[in-house]
Amino acid sequence: MSDGATARGSATEREEARKTAEGLEHLSGFGNEHSSEAVPGALPVGRNSPQRAPLGLYAEQLSGSAFTEPRAENRRSWLYRIRPSAAHPSFTRTGNGALRSAPFTQTVPDPNRLRWNPLPDPDEGTDFLAGLWTLGGNGDVAQRSGMAVHLYHANASMRRVFSDADGELLIVPERGGLLLRTEFGMLHVEPGHVALIPRGVRFRVELLDETARGYVCENYGAAFRLPDLGPIGANGLANARDFRAPVAAYEDVEGPVEVVNKFCGNLWAATYDHSPLDVVAWHGNYVPYAYDLRRFNVMGTISYDHPDPSIFTVLTSPSDTPGLAGVDFVVFAPRWLVGEDTFRPPYFHRNVMSEYMGLIEGVYDAKTAGKGGFVPGGGSLHNMMSAHGPDRETFDRASAAELRPQKIDDGLAFMFETRWPVSLTPQAARAEHLQQGYDDVWRGLERHFRPLH
Repeated sequence: MSDGATARGSATEREEARKTAEGLEHLSGFGNEHSSEAVPGALPVGRNSPQRAPLGLYAEQLSGSAFTEPRAENRRSWLYRIRPSAAHPSFTRTGNGALRSAPFTQTVPDPNRLRWNPLPDPDEGTDFLAGLWTLGGNGDVAQRSGMAVHLYHANASMRRVFSDADGELLIVPERGGLLLRTEFGMLHVEPGHVALIPRGVRFRVELLDETARGYVCENYGAAFRLPDLGPIGANGLANARDFRAPVAAYEDVEGPVEVVNKFCGNLWAATYDHSPLDVVAWHGNYVPYAYDLRRFNVMGTISYDHPDPSIFTVLTSPSDTPGLAGVDFVVFAPRWLVGEDTFRPPYFHRNVMSEYMGLIEGVYDAKTAGKGGFVPGGGSLHNMMSAHGPDRETFDRASAAELRPQKIDDGLAFMFETRWPVSLTPQAARAEHLQQGYDDVWRGLERHFRPLH
């Protein structure tokens, strides 16, 4: 086939994928006991594992927690599929590409403030899995603790199927829409949305545009959940009903399908004789989901001072210490600023937590944009106790601004915040798109101290 024919075929596939994505139905709610069937009568009634499952299907439980974890923490789903997951050949090691896993011991943890430009363009034919590039992380995949920060840049849809036994994947698109075909059904996400694929769930990523770029948080620890609201009360932040789970949709495909599994930091591949995305019906609370970040119900001051950024937490992965997250996912969504006699951008700060920040669109209100600045697709890392805050230009502007009510609606930024330092991969420490001279953004913050006596 000629290059032109290939391009036309890819465009046709993208158009078909977009039509599918835009017509999807979904189930609403976070942590719900959902149920769905693609064929009437596929779900058994009154039991999980009847002697003969309906329609000649196989019953299979997928456990995201230990059987004996408390009911509030227990996550599992029952799947009714054309073939059981056990029907596959042996896996063999395959190349990891630019994907890396904890423990990250090849570089010394760096206290310096760091910032990267977006990933460079990928080679032709790079799918989501091949386009994953690891910046760094912490913990240990074999101990199911810690997290990793990845970025992706792809220009081809996946033909293969992927699953991650090491952790759940929080996907944050920055450029290009995605159609996620999972064992549970399909999800559609665009820039401004996020999707979460639970640990071990198989999926394929199809591109809805010519290229796709974004960020991924791989959470090795406790599953993400909605944060407690405390004094905020019963409502606010991310509302449970705004999360979208897929309805059942299956592939009945015979023929070779490559299936890649990430296990203890390495990629393993096997060629199945059928598609493993063959779940006809399912029920449970261990499911993929998507969320529109613009639906985040922002809480903020209506008097004075800038609240701590914890009020922007969308999802949290708790640790063994109450209130201390293994990783938080935080979004700086459109909001009003009305604080009186208040420096309104984020304040100067040193934090026991480590912060990786990315920009989905527009401008972040604490940093200058433009060439060499904080731009969509780029990111910054401020490890624990690294001093950071608004750059000089932002400080000067905000200190002199007339304090009228102000709507922040020209940017969408996020943060992966974690309890441990983020150690870089060698490829991130030596990347050509690592900005040099990031410290210079704070140069020129002048002395203004004037003693009264």
